[in-house]
Amino acid sequence: MTQVRDIMEKNVITIDYSKTVHDAATTLREKEISFLVIIRDSKPSGIISERDIVRKIAAEDLVASKVTLEEAMSKKFRWVEPDTTIEDAVQKMLNNNIRRLIVLENENLAGVITQTNMTEFLRSKILINGTVENIDSENS
Repeated sequence: MTQVRDIMEKNVITIDYSKTVHDAATTLREKEISFLVIIRDSKPSGIISERDIVRKIAAEDLVASKVTLEEAMSKKFRWVEPDTTIEDAVQKMLNNNIRRLIVLENENLAGVITQTNMTEFLRSKILINGTVENIDSENS
């Protein structure tokens, strides 16, 4: 059974909690990504996403350079361990209506798994299954 460790992104872009939302937005643009893991005392303490910035900063007409990440971040992030099955991770994402899960190993950031990772995994699984079915039908 495939585990989260098999498809997770290991190179996670992080930012310190004391930075501003403007700093985060700049990093999101430069790295062409949609979220950052916020670190405090070397541990993940939250997430800031493009969606958070739109809903919590832009929609409230706040000045991004004056709002700290600690004020704006989503503190109740969901996480899994690297040995969590893909099926369990998908279920956790669906149950919580979220697009990404932080991967923690011994409370340390090990990676992240996103809807995109899941989609790529499922696509390759479908293609492999289709190829196997074609081979089986040719050999019958």
